[in-house]
Amino acid sequence: MKDVFIYDAIRSARTRIKSNGGLHGLTPPELLKPLYQALAQRNQLDPALVSEVILGCVTQHGEQAGNIAKTSALFAGWPESVSGLTVHRFCSSSIDAIALSGLKVATGQTQAIVAGGVEMMSRVPMLSDKARVFSDPEYAVRHQMLLMGSGADLIATRIGASREDCDAVALQSQQRAAQAQLEGRFQSIIPIDTPAGVISEDECIRADMTAERLARLPAAFAELGAAGADQVQLAKFTELTAIEHVHTMGNSPAMCDAGALVLLGDAGLGEYLGISPRTRLVTSTTASGEPLEVVSGCVTVTEALLAAQGLSPEDIDLFEIHEAFAATVVKTQQVLGIDGSRLNVNGGVIALGHPMGASGAIMTGTLIDELHRQQLNTGVVAASGAAGSGSALLLERC
Repeated sequence: MKDVFIYDAIRSARTRIKSNGGLHGLTPPELLKPLYQALAQRNQLDPALVSEVILGCVTQHGEQAGNIAKTSALFAGWPESVSGLTVHRFCSSSIDAIALSGLKVATGQTQAIVAGGVEMMSRVPMLSDKARVFSDPEYAVRHQMLLMGSGADLIATRIGASREDCDAVALQSQQRAAQAQLEGRFQSIIPIDTPAGVISEDECIRADMTAERLARLPAAFAELGAAGADQVQLAKFTELTAIEHVHTMGNSPAMCDAGALVLLGDAGLGEYLGISPRTRLVTSTTASGEPLEVVSGCVTVTEALLAAQGLSPEDIDLFEIHEAFAATVVKTQQVLGIDGSRLNVNGGVIALGHPMGASGAIMTGTLIDELHRQQLNTGVVAASGAAGSGSALLLERC
């Protein structure tokens, strides 16, 4: 097995899912095109060296349908010899894209491969693909598939996370993201030309957020619970008497538009191009836990990855863990005991935005940049999918 290296990780800004959002005027391939161009230019990379593009995308519908990995590479002018694969494991999709790419490099199938993800949620809204498991309640229950907010409220109820606990996670995410943006830490952002101008800054951060404003927001998923989700969860967890609805729009992930690309290869690629790798991809893994918690898979998979490597949380310098609703972060800290100074130090998707199919690749780039900024050695990035699934990577700074 060959060593696998990440040579570059770039992304667009994350922008609001409104008609006046910075990236709304672009189709998904139009958003990805300048990222393909930047990846090639920054690394003196002839795209003909790339065997394949693997992208995560959750809502593969409309403008995002039809294998966007292949079609976006063609749209960007990359050679027809570059294959394309689009993968979907809900919000961990682009971590899986990186993991699959790493396996192809490790086994000698390829020397150079591009992974990443895209989600233009202002143009292709979440659930617009009308999957039956999210539109037919009886069918959903038979398959143990609930919507993410209901799962997050179950997590909070089972671990005793209060509304105040969850709001504190959200406030810290906003404060850390605002500070990171102020200090220019998001070095992986590529400016994107759009009909509205050049977009180069994340738009979802609310630097003026306060605990008082968060406390005034109503519960977002109580009606969903009353419509049947609570009944399903209480039937399985008979020790509970009620589901506590603690999640609001303020302590839930902010939906947004964004794309991201990551260049992976073996040692020979760097030697050929005359570039140095930024990190080594040590290992990747997937795991699945309680399906009715929906979004707790990032905790399950982090535990599994560390156990498989014979590591404890204290052995890892930085964690970039998916803020799949605030209660998931509370559970992460309860189960893993991660010091707050090592967890999501630049904020997370509650503040920065969650472009579902691209979030994992963006988090990977953020982790790589932070390992280099702090001159630290090891990091874990993990994201939840749905129905309890999760995917994770272990990285080592080069």
